[in-house]
Amino acid sequence: MNRRFARAISLFSFVCLSLPALPATGAPFAAHAQSAGQIARSELGMVVAAQPMAAAAGARMLELGGNAADAAVAAAFAISVVEPSMNSIGGRNQILIRKANGEVVGIDGTTTVPLGYDPATAPQASHGYAVVGVPGTVGGLMRLHAEHGSLPLATVMGPAIDYAEHGFRLLPGESRRQSGSRAALAESEGARRYYLKADGSSYDPGDRLVQSDMAWTLKQIAMGGRDAFYKGVIAEKIAADMAANDGFLTMEALAAYEAMDSRIVRATYRGYEIVGSGIPASGAIDILALQIAENFDPNSMSEEAWASVIGQSIALALTEYRRSDSDSSAVRVTSKAWARQLAERVRVPETAEAAAGSQLSLATRRGSARGAAAGVDLPTERHTTHLSAADSNGMAVALTQTLGPAMGSKVATPGLGFLYASTLGGYLGLSEPGERARSGIAPLMVLKDGQPVLVLGAAGGIRIISAVVQAVTRVIDGGMSLPDALDAPRVHPNIDPETGFAEGFSLETDPDDGWSEASLAEFQALGFEVSSTPFPGAFGRIHGIQYDAATGVWTGAADPDWEGAAIAPRAVARER
Repeated sequence: MNRRFARAISLFSFVCLSLPALPATGAPFAAHAQSAGQIARSELGMVVAAQPMAAAAGARMLELGGNAADAAVAAAFAISVVEPSMNSIGGRNQILIRKANGEVVGIDGTTTVPLGYDPATAPQASHGYAVVGVPGTVGGLMRLHAEHGSLPLATVMGPAIDYAEHGFRLLPGESRRQSGSRAALAESEGARRYYLKADGSSYDPGDRLVQSDMAWTLKQIAMGGRDAFYKGVIAEKIAADMAANDGFLTMEALAAYEAMDSRIVRATYRGYEIVGSGIPASGAIDILALQIAENFDPNSMSEEAWASVIGQSIALALTEYRRSDSDSSAVRVTSKAWARQLAERVRVPETAEAAAGSQLSLATRRGSARGAAAGVDLPTERHTTHLSAADSNGMAVALTQTLGPAMGSKVATPGLGFLYASTLGGYLGLSEPGERARSGIAPLMVLKDGQPVLVLGAAGGIRIISAVVQAVTRVIDGGMSLPDALDAPRVHPNIDPETGFAEGFSLETDPDDGWSEASLAEFQALGFEVSSTPFPGAFGRIHGIQYDAATGVWTGAADPDWEGAAIAPRAVARER
């Protein structure tokens, strides 16, 4: 029923030149072309990202002798340039790192609420200067590079600077997302300058987007590090722009920002170790959902019944974890006893009578090319980006980066070239000054006997959680490869806000890679109500890596519903 999604996507060539404004850093990011596909395998390492040029930037760092941290930082800066609708250096990130010695650590680069912000009196806006908090992306990436990287910062940032300075051609999906925010972008002088043409229209697919101001900003960071962004000339420009437009972000708030240690949460699932990032990230919700589902045997029920169990487990985990405070939930999420208690509330639909009253809505899964041809509008879940990187020494990085909804705050400071995330105004809930608001971001790793098995995460708002949970269970319970697991149909619960139960589900269905006609008939026989909504990528987009310890091969898989790529280094330079 599941179709292998080895869909070839177009050849993306890119030329990266040495940058005379930057100090000499040894081997330049030389001109080369690389074929980008959505599945790749290699013993030399792997980079998977939602945009081929970002994956290529990371793979090049591995070719230069860098490690997975270098690759992740290069890809993260690059994707902030080439996929600006989904993330930005003015946004936030969560980073999970498995070091070569097996230790797993995390970096929390979440945006924070500025001091002096009063959620009771501040505007409850959907976009604009009033929703801008303290950016965390640069702090997170600088810490990742400083503590775990090996190549010079200027080398690692070289591809991103080149893409901004010399331009790149917009992919169809990026063009559509920018176009969908056209009216709001026009309200900001900076956003209008960077993302709209002179006549006010959006850039079309294939148009070359040159971002000279963004290149300048990136060069300042490459030469001056985090202080250039949080304390130097960039910070001065940010603060002046915010003050002139009634924003809440100040020089003091910028200077005080720090990327913190993530709250690492660990548990087991059927003999595998699951490691994620806790509050303000949602890796612990993934873990709790798996802990609940572990109380059931997928081999004893149909795939459709198992899908309903997974959906209910996700609903219970979302509800219970969000009701808990950060201290107690981090402990309880690892408790098998608590998971068993919650599992008692899961109803396994074995007959039509047992499932009566449940409702299930089905959404059509479409690949990005088909969705583009159909001109389908993207729903609000389509935001955020995720990338995964691994090297031949066993270091791996799962990195999720976002600016909130598409194009974030829709605000950019003239002269700097990047968008700010939407943080304030109720988008992530009401937060007090200094707080880091919770989000659905959930980088995750699966280990077996200390060795990595899966390195993954997703984009797509709250459906990040359900996408990651299902990828894990399909690999562990279903014995699927990661590419096949990503190609399989997904489920997401519709949660009753009062009870926390899954009052219904949304699922993917498609003649090629969705729930089959036989599956639909079984869902209906179980008493589920079936409907269809054709949104491509509506069930999260995973960009992950699977490792086979027996062969030493990394398999990279990009989500088939997006325009991403998995790219392996062609060769790795000898140690310098």
